[in-house]
Amino acid sequence: MAKRIRMFLVAAILGACGLELSERFLPPGVTGFVSTVEAVVGRPLTPVSVSGVARRTARRCSAGVYNC
Repeated sequence: MAKRIRMFLVAAILGACGLELSERFLPPGVTGFVSTVEAVVGRPLTPVSVSGVARRTARRCSAGVYNC
């Protein structure tokens, strides 16, 4: 049992190191497995946009969460 756990931990560590190192050797322009995401303020679904706040308020009022 201990041998299996030890082999699993070694494999997990090597896999994590391999993923970290693989990003360094990628060609330029390739981002890897995970792309970056940026929330632009002012878009309708961002938390601080006026339209996003209005949408959530209307939804919560209709659901009965608030006393509107």
